[in-house]
Amino acid sequence: MRKKSLLAATVAAALAGLAGSPAFADTPWPTKPVRILFGFPAASATDVVARAVGQKLSEKWGQPVVIDNKPGAGGNLGSELAARAPADGYTIFFGTVANAISTTLYTKLNYDYLKDFQPLTLVTITPLVLVANPSVPANNVKELVEYARANPGKLNFGSGGVGTSNHLAGEMFKAETRTDLLHVAYKGTPAAYNDMFSGQIGLMFDNIVAVMPHVKSNRLKPLAVTSLKRVDALPEVPTAAESGLPGFEAVSWIGALVPAGTPKPVADKIYNDMVAVLHLPELQKQLAATGAIVVGNTPEQFAAWNRSEIAKWSKAIKESGAKLD
Repeated sequence: MRKKSLLAATVAAALAGLAGSPAFADTPWPTKPVRILFGFPAASATDVVARAVGQKLSEKWGQPVVIDNKPGAGGNLGSELAARAPADGYTIFFGTVANAISTTLYTKLNYDYLKDFQPLTLVTITPLVLVANPSVPANNVKELVEYARANPGKLNFGSGGVGTSNHLAGEMFKAETRTDLLHVAYKGTPAAYNDMFSGQIGLMFDNIVAVMPHVKSNRLKPLAVTSLKRVDALPEVPTAAESGLPGFEAVSWIGALVPAGTPKPVADKIYNDMVAVLHLPELQKQLAATGAIVVGNTPEQFAAWNRSEIAKWSKAIKESGAKLD
């Protein structure tokens, strides 16, 4: 009933918007290329998802969907550009977990993630995996916690930098397990992996896509996934929640938004068409191969997700003492 009510309200609002916006009532949309803009480089996880989704939207709309990579400042450069883009529907912003983190991590931002954007749908979530060097004397979370408590300060965990999701996931783990683990920050995860392989770093939380090759080659051993459900790519690996940390969830995610003020009929069309392509079996299969889980929820649900993610990561940031200008 709730879904039917939401759909009815959406249709009614769309009709009202059309009546009050003659420019959009008389002109079909889109009539020119649409861009998907985000703050990360080509070949990043966001880029892979955006290109897959963009291709399907292009087929549906009969217009090119251009992928616009604007990396820099931890994703904030692209976020600011998207926030300042014309609110006409021709710029779709792919926000990520980095936006939820940046809201608290940075003392100054030139955009407001909650106010400058209108949420459409959560596109995908991607679990992190807690991996360990084979020399770490633990094969599951219970053994890891027991060893860490017996050897405070002896174990360390790496990350791609202060304030990254893999850093803060480690801080959340420390707080939940009441263990003393040393954080070692690197300029990107490739350097952290090099030290993981040599044994200088014992642990790391990282995106399942990046982790899988090293798990398959037995260079690292997986101890837990950070989603609330097990993942198909690692079916034998338990969740952190199953491993004695109820409710523990720390995932990467990608969501679709448009600049605030985008006419409702256009925003509704983008939302409806995006959810439609996200439910295509071939697209779901394509994204599942990367370790991503397709979502495609409602704008209300995605808005609630944003608020809960900001609150969760804010707590981790404050506990860690991390802060960036």
